Amino acid sequence: MKIIKKNLVMFIALAAAIITAFFVPPDKDYISYFDFKTLTCLFCVLAVVCALKNIKFFYMLARKVVELSKNTRLSVLVLVYITFIGSMLIANDMALLTFLPLGFIVLDSTDNRKYMAFTFIMQNIAANLGGMLTPFGNPQNLYLYTAFNIPTGEFVLIMLPLFLLSVGLITLCCFVFVKPEPMRLSDEAFSIDKRKMILYLALFALAIAIVFRGIPYWIGLIIIPIVLIFADRKALKDVDYPLLLTFVFFFIFAGNMSRIDAVSTFLSGLLSKNTLIVSALSCQCISNVPSAILLSRFTQDYSHLLMGVNIGGTGTIIASLASLITFREYVSHNPGKAGAYLGKFSAFNFAFLGILLLFAELVL
Repeated sequence: MKIIKKNLVMFIALAAAIITAFFVPPDKDYISYFDFKTLTCLFCVLAVVCALKNIKFFYMLARKVVELSKNTRLSVLVLVYITFIGSMLIANDMALLTFLPLGFIVLDSTDNRKYMAFTFIMQNIAANLGGMLTPFGNPQNLYLYTAFNIPTGEFVLIMLPLFLLSVGLITLCCFVFVKPEPMRLSDEAFSIDKRKMILYLALFALAIAIVFRGIPYWIGLIIIPIVLIFADRKALKDVDYPLLLTFVFFFIFAGNMSRIDAVSTFLSGLLSKNTLIVSALSCQCISNVPSAILLSRFTQDYSHLLMGVNIGGTGTIIASLASLITFREYVSHNPGKAGAYLGKFSAFNFAFLGILLLFAELVL
């Protein structure tokens, strides 16, 4: 039961795949459902990020930046910006797993727990929206970037206006809701294995080169696991395999749905009217990753689909897998405050969803 609760989305994806298999029995066409490059890129990035996380590379980087802050407002801004930038480089869920604990440490050790809910919510929004700018920032980006073979420059230009607006909105919220109170981070002895850091950064560069199609993906699938077997086997164990399996199951689900005529006609009709709105709203019910995989089967309008599933990561608690990570982390530190957190979370997230959707609909 604990395994199901921890990996609920994966089991929902499995159930969806099994149910649709009754309508479209397994056959030789199933193999065409899978985007092996997306799965390989995701595995490579996750494995290297786990290795860097194990030597506390991101924690060290974030702590040094926070130490330069002079007050609570600047510290919260730094925490949020670090998460924002981190999601562009190491994906939104890994950014949250890395920097939410730092947010707790900073606020708890400086007696500023009153800002914890706000900071966690802003870090969550920053992770979901910061990752929109790069193909590997969010899992759905990596999938759409690969599935539609979107040119890198075009990808960035599509998402840049929404990215800049998101930066502005997040910054405004931090200035409005956090006071500039004096604070100081507690001293802590800290060291890092520089040889491993250089090795893992080289592997990270390899993984990014694969994402950007500079190197065939099978090379990374050979080199990265072999190196980590000798350098850090724990990193390979720590990879989010349920996330990879979630992709596998949703590939089956989406592939089967596309072969059901009634479903194909219905979704194609909806998307032809407004791909942006339909994709953003679908995320509120089934999350942004499955929305991207499913809806990509029924439209060629990848620019609005890309915008929709990124904007759609805000809104409900299930709109993005990353939001569930933040909720779990907050409740673990603040038992009994889940209801109050969800209220604040919903207010900020639906405000962001509404503003970004309106901007995309009217301007882009």
